[in-house]
Amino acid sequence: MKSSMQDDPRLELISAARHFYQQRWMVGTAGNLSARLPDGSFWITASGRSKGELELGDFVRIHPNGSVEQPSPDVKPSAETAIHQVLYALFPDAMSCYHVHSVEANLVSRFVKGDTLPLPPLEMLKGLGVWEENPDCAMPVFANHLQVSRIADEIKERFTTNPSQLPALLIRDHGVTVWAPSPKTASHYIELVEYIFRYMVAARGVGI
Repeated sequence: MKSSMQDDPRLELISAARHFYQQRWMVGTAGNLSARLPDGSFWITASGRSKGELELGDFVRIHPNGSVEQPSPDVKPSAETAIHQVLYALFPDAMSCYHVHSVEANLVSRFVKGDTLPLPPLEMLKGLGVWEENPDCAMPVFANHLQVSRIADEIKERFTTNPSQLPALLIRDHGVTVWAPSPKTASHYIELVEYIFRYMVAARGVGI
């Protein structure tokens, strides 16, 4: 049974994508957004679509068994669908996953050679669930393999034994992904991590 238009999560995804496009975090056709439905399936942005001009027909539905529901044969799911699938499997409370490509995210991913990025103890971390004074917090960093399934496998392997402190991860030279209990919260997470990244880039520029 289809959701009513008022409750259709694609409308929130369209709004978020337009906002991120205006922020220059989803230029061209970059990035992907998804929202999970009560039956475990999820809507995800189609591949090759401008995120500033999305319509309801620019989404593909992925079912729990992996089957794909396309509005038409030429509408293909995002190339990074496998990452969304593994995050939903790892985090049952997640109802939305957002992935954007910003300049700052790519710059900070180069600040370290290892697989974690230490973050400054900014107040903004509270918005990501870190309620500590002067927190020692880091974001996981993953290699940007050509085969997205390999990235997804590495996320699953690491998070199964070592869960992330934050509902976010970086793919080096690629972008940041967040997962959240709702599309609105996912939007907040993206804005918070992008603020932290901008701070880190600016701090390095002034020698802090």
